[in-house]
Amino acid sequence: MTKRLPERGAAWADIKGRLEASKAGDYAWNRGRLPLYVYWRDEELCQVAREAASMFFVENGLGKRAFPSVQQLEQEVVAMTLGLLNGGAHSVGNFTSGGTESIFLAVKTARDFARAERRIAGRPKVVAPQSAHPAFDKAAHYLDMEVVRTPLRKDFRADLGAMKEAVDENTVMLVASAPAYPHGVFDPVEEIAGIARAKDIWLHVDACVGGLLAPFVRDIGYDVPPFDFSVEGVTSISADLHKYGFTAKGASIVLFADATYQKHLRFHFSDWPRGNYITDTFLGTRAAGPVASAWAVMHYLGAEGYREIARTIMETKARFAEGIAAIAGLEILKPNDLSFLLYRSVDDGVDIDGVAEGMADRGWFVGRCNAP
Repeated sequence: MTKRLPERGAAWADIKGRLEASKAGDYAWNRGRLPLYVYWRDEELCQVAREAASMFFVENGLGKRAFPSVQQLEQEVVAMTLGLLNGGAHSVGNFTSGGTESIFLAVKTARDFARAERRIAGRPKVVAPQSAHPAFDKAAHYLDMEVVRTPLRKDFRADLGAMKEAVDENTVMLVASAPAYPHGVFDPVEEIAGIARAKDIWLHVDACVGGLLAPFVRDIGYDVPPFDFSVEGVTSISADLHKYGFTAKGASIVLFADATYQKHLRFHFSDWPRGNYITDTFLGTRAAGPVASAWAVMHYLGAEGYREIARTIMETKARFAEGIAAIAGLEILKPNDLSFLLYRSVDDGVDIDGVAEGMADRGWFVGRCNAP
């Protein structure tokens, strides 16, 4: 259907009503019927995120001199995230629009670093476990690179031998997930870092899901394996704020172990009548609202608030696990880390896809995994 711009404008009350009506077919995320896409605690926290974003609705993150406030807020958000992920004195980072952009920038930086410092001649290659996010392949598609996917162990974690074997003279990056999205388990980051150090290769840890949750889950007593800059050999990390940071979308951070890498990230163009055009992210104009929202939410919750959220998440997961395990014909897949919980049918008489469709008919959004 072709929809033309209306000749005359409508009243906001009418427009608002039509927008509300357009949501009629959406799943009821605010009634707990959606286990992904929306990260939510309560209306009070949502109001903080929303109002802070609205305060910077007009400002543009591209204009660093015009809006020094945005730059200051961004720097403080990056610094807080670095603190959570054990960044060093020379570690740096950039605020991005989401995990895909954070991963794209890390891949681009690793490629350009390898070209400049290692003088690789062939097509740059990324070695990633089968469970790594498709954003790595998306980045490689745009950057004329190759991604080699390696098999997983029976526990769904990266197979170290397979990764090591896949490395060649054109490999510019190894990937580890903390945790990987399909199964919710951590790759053995310390061991992969050992390969990276031995081969002198960039290691990126994708902590888009776990970066703002794992530190607090560890704080409250759960076993969380080392995955951040505390591990020697980790070069960059991606961590989403709009997931378990509970900030407005889209907000993510890409972090680098050392500031010297940023020159390979930066885009600089000077052959232009306007003068120099320099960006440290893929976007030019950038929404300032998510930056302000992230800053406000992180200050509103503080470490204490995030620990309480982590406790609620882990206790809720335990209740789900207990309830599902008590249902004949179902079993919990193990291992499972942080907030993830996968289950499947073990009885031929239980069609797990049929269960999913039945739940969907009753208003539940059900995520599915193809392997297993």
